[in-house]
Amino acid sequence: MSTLNENHIQRIFDKLDEDGDGLVSLDEVKELLDKIGACTGLDELQCLVGKTSLNFIDFLFFYEAMVKKNNEEKIKEDNNIIDNSLEDDLVEAFKVFDLNGDGFISCEELQKVLSRLGLWDEKEGSDCKNMIHMYDTNLDGVLDFEEFKNMMLVSNS
Repeated sequence: MSTLNENHIQRIFDKLDEDGDGLVSLDEVKELLDKIGACTGLDELQCLVGKTSLNFIDFLFFYEAMVKKNNEEKIKEDNNIIDNSLEDDLVEAFKVFDLNGDGFISCEELQKVLSRLGLWDEKEGSDCKNMIHMYDTNLDGVLDFEEFKNMMLVSNS
């Protein structure tokens, strides 16, 4: 829903106010909402606005509340898309480390993958068991997907 300036909103209000009394009924507001695809019940609309009709100021506040709600839903939807994409990427990364496909990353698997990537240096004395232990919340000696995900999200923060 794009935002309109006050003049546009006034024009919409005036078109809805057919008898020119400075008020629009909730039936007229509902009809407008139905036309733009924001269908709602009359009872729900009355509970939302708390009146049976709106003057221009009420209509303006109602419009601003609708835009704000729509923007919040859009942000939430966008965040869900990002979260799902990140989750998919993490699943793929987990599969790279889970060489035998058993759903866990062992110390040996971690070391093999890090070696292939050129990130493992035995001279440094890096210990895969310590690396896994830092994020192994259930202390079973391996990383499951949730532990891997937490590790990746903590290291990216």
